[in-house]
Amino acid sequence: MNFSLTNNLRKAIRTLLRVTLLVTAALTVGCSAGVDDDLMEYVDDVKARQGGRIDPLPQIKPYETFRYTAEEIRSPFLPDRPNAPSSISGPTPVQERNKEYLEQFPLDTLMMVGTLDRKGLTFGLVRTQDGMVHRVTSGNYLGQNDGRIVAINTAEIQLEELVADGIGGFYSRSAQVGLSD
Repeated sequence: MNFSLTNNLRKAIRTLLRVTLLVTAALTVGCSAGVDDDLMEYVDDVKARQGGRIDPLPQIKPYETFRYTAEEIRSPFLPDRPNAPSSISGPTPVQERNKEYLEQFPLDTLMMVGTLDRKGLTFGLVRTQDGMVHRVTSGNYLGQNDGRIVAINTAEIQLEELVADGIGGFYSRSAQVGLSD
């Protein structure tokens, strides 16, 4: 008996669920009927309109290729005369010599801190930015413009620099490294 009660209860619940599902479906269909009538009317109006006029595509002109006719003329990326000797006269830096240590520093970063006389020879004492003091004499080089020391006195070191003139040559310029306070 217990078994048949459970079986009947299951059948009743299934029947109730089916009825509920049918009622919900009927209400949903009934409520949604006629909602999109205005949308369908608008779509019909748009379809009934006459289409717009589209202009024809513009005529495409054929591309005319550029004909390069200056093959015989000298290239602007090559020197005028590659093997011609330089016509520029004047001083030139010595290319064969080894660069000295103090030539890697700009001249304005070097400071003269004193002089030293030894056996009739005057040496200048030059301090670099890193605080190291170096001994120089006439003929040594200072700075980045091939500055050769020509004279040393107690107040300054005098140099002759070779500076590029911008057209392939060099000119000589005097410079000094004065005694710092």
